[in-house]
Amino acid sequence: MPRFSANISMMFTELAFDARFEAARNAGFGAVEFMFPYGYVPESLAWALEENALGLSVFNLPPGDWGGCERGLAAVSGREAEFAEGLDMAARYGRILRADRVHCMAGIAEGREAEACYIGNVRRAADKLARQDCTVLIEPINTFDMPGYFLNRTDQAVELLHKIDHENVALQWDIYHHERTHGDALSALSDVLPHMAHVQIAGVPGRHEPEGFGALFAALDASGYAGWVGCEYHPRGKTIEGLSWLGEARDAAGASRT
Repeated sequence: MPRFSANISMMFTELAFDARFEAARNAGFGAVEFMFPYGYVPESLAWALEENALGLSVFNLPPGDWGGCERGLAAVSGREAEFAEGLDMAARYGRILRADRVHCMAGIAEGREAEACYIGNVRRAADKLARQDCTVLIEPINTFDMPGYFLNRTDQAVELLHKIDHENVALQWDIYHHERTHGDALSALSDVLPHMAHVQIAGVPGRHEPEGFGALFAALDASGYAGWVGCEYHPRGKTIEGLSWLGEARDAAGASRT
């Protein structure tokens, strides 16, 4: 069975943030991920991870003015200095949290200038984070949820990985975003597998509980994928009440071994 990580920026939000670590552990998750840790003292986050014996699957670089609808800076020409400042902050958090995966958000941008800016900034992030054994992830995000986002297709991401050409840059493949843009993800798995270092899931189209993913989980197991599967979804109600899908995945995995 895949190893599941709870995105505690979206899940367990009925609890205070610092209580979500224990809730995730008690629910059976082996790791957590979160969007932006920068409003919290990194040593406190590191303590919560260690106290609850949880891994950390990923967090994002600073996105710019999130409240002002900015969604990352990597592809936004003219903001390179601000990107570099955010990268320094992410690297510091990464060191303290012992993170080995960090997602670099592209931002709202388009065109050749944006692509050149993006490639340069991702390379810069990769060079810096390689010093602490950390991989930079790039993620296509669908334009229904995030209109104008620079990186919005899986094939575009694979092409950019070739252009960036750094060993510690890989794909963060979000099944929800892929299926909103391209359709069935299972048929694309074999093509995507060589490029990906992190997977995320959510139900389509509502981005709720990831129900009906048994065939995909089985395919991930069969492929030998050993990374985390991040559960990045909005529960319909209280998180714990919507975790029947996790029990079903465990039951299916157990049945397959008998």
